[in-house]
Amino acid sequence: MPPAQTSWISGAEELPRRNVWRAIARGLRGRCPHCGKGKLFSGFLKVAANCSACGEDLSHHRADDLPAYLVIVVVGHIMVPLVLWIETDYAPPVPVQLAVYLPLTLAFALVLLQPVKGAVVGLQWAFRMHGFGVAHDDPA
Repeated sequence: MPPAQTSWISGAEELPRRNVWRAIARGLRGRCPHCGKGKLFSGFLKVAANCSACGEDLSHHRADDLPAYLVIVVVGHIMVPLVLWIETDYAPPVPVQLAVYLPLTLAFALVLLQPVKGAVVGLQWAFRMHGFGVAHDDPA
């Protein structure tokens, strides 16, 4: 059994630790970070107010712009070397570049955005940020 999380506030109740990696993995799959069964999203990027399976309150999340920044970093690290390699070795015409690079970049970004946002919400839940963890504790 993992040690209890200590609090820096005197007299505060000690809360059990939550498995950070499991919460992030569940968020990546679009599942509730608490139970892993209910859906995390009610729309493409709209986080559900509550888990449909366990009732965990998910309205506390404050993902804001972090998922977009992380997606930009990841897509940039994939696309920039690819574009530089193709440009250096093959030098395709500009219309071909625009017809390939722009849709490919957009597709990568759209595919990654929801899982990354889910991972950020899972991370916030695991660290009890912004009011998460007041009602439920991790079963494991």
